[in-house]
Amino acid sequence: MAGEWRSSTWGDEVTLEYGKALRGYSQTYGKYRVFGSNGPIGWTSNALTQGPGVILGRKGAYRGVEYCRDPFWVIDTAYYIVPKTDLDMRWLYYAVKHYKLGEVDDGSPIPSTTRAAVYMLELDVPPKHEQRAIAHILGTLDDKIELNRRQNETLEAMARALFKAWFVDFEPVRAKMEGRWQRGLSLPGLPAHLYDLFPDRLVESELGEIPEGWKYAPLSEFIEILDSRRVPLSGKQRAERRGIYPYHGAAGVMDFVDDYLFDGIHVLIGEDGSVVKDDGRPYTQYVWGKFWVNNHAHVLRGRGITNETLLIFLDQCDIAPFVTGAVQPKLSQGNLKKIPFIDAGEWLLNGFGEVISPLFKKIRDATEELRALVQIRDTLLPKLISGELRVPDVDKFMEAMA
Repeated sequence: MAGEWRSSTWGDEVTLEYGKALRGYSQTYGKYRVFGSNGPIGWTSNALTQGPGVILGRKGAYRGVEYCRDPFWVIDTAYYIVPKTDLDMRWLYYAVKHYKLGEVDDGSPIPSTTRAAVYMLELDVPPKHEQRAIAHILGTLDDKIELNRRQNETLEAMARALFKAWFVDFEPVRAKMEGRWQRGLSLPGLPAHLYDLFPDRLVESELGEIPEGWKYAPLSEFIEILDSRRVPLSGKQRAERRGIYPYHGAAGVMDFVDDYLFDGIHVLIGEDGSVVKDDGRPYTQYVWGKFWVNNHAHVLRGRGITNETLLIFLDQCDIAPFVTGAVQPKLSQGNLKKIPFIDAGEWLLNGFGEVISPLFKKIRDATEELRALVQIRDTLLPKLISGELRVPDVDKFMEAMA
């Protein structure tokens, strides 16, 4: 190894400390994160160890690696890593990922990572100042990725809250009824120019109270179903057709292939298999650009409503009554079309679409940046941790990648 890097073993550099059992972490609203073998699983009011720290899964088919800046708790299905030598903790996190310690298996019937299996493995350790520099480069990318993810979560939450206020709680109508919203005035999420589009009283309907002039209509009146263009690919076919276009299943991206079936903004909802979540809501996906999809997901576009309005409606919809099959859940086209959609009129539905459109534009832009950052990080990580690429050469390497 060039420079001052030294060859070592994991057993000479760290100890893997067992986590401790903890009750009630999923219901506790404490200040400290609780980690298990697969990652964060809850909160607690007490910490097992101080941060920053690295968590390594110990049991299960998937054993994740996590980094936590603050004090935290680890349950007994995972380890927390304690350095024996002078190591930068964030560099250690990236080293654990690079050397794939979460995939080390002792061959027992229950997949698990043992201390003995890890301690014997070799690694190369750079001097502390280079550890810090590597961690800074990779950490800056990860921090920006996380910032984009949180921004998207916030934007999505804002759009969902707005839909609930308008079309579930009927807050604009109630505000007019109570005199809290008057012509010419804007309220949060309620531009002044939409005032006259909302009625000022509620009436009874077959599904409960509803704003006057609104009605419930089958979802079939507001969607275009594009299922006829779906084409499944076998695992062998996907392996032979590796490419850049995402291949979607019922619950998410399964692979990448060399061709696409759809282009533009679409909404996917699970048809069979991964259809309904534990809370009764469906598996949905908001996709844009070029992609392929198999026959386990319906492919939809809004008709008379924006795709984003359709997405938010489906996200908050209880579809359990429309799902058939106890062993293999299925949401058929026929049942999908029967889901009741609240028809507030063309002008108001368009007005809602206009209000949330900028939010989703930001989501798409942030996601594209996030994907680029992930690609850069995943390219740099193995090269920096292995020493193939040295810190002073990163800028030149990035220029060559551009």
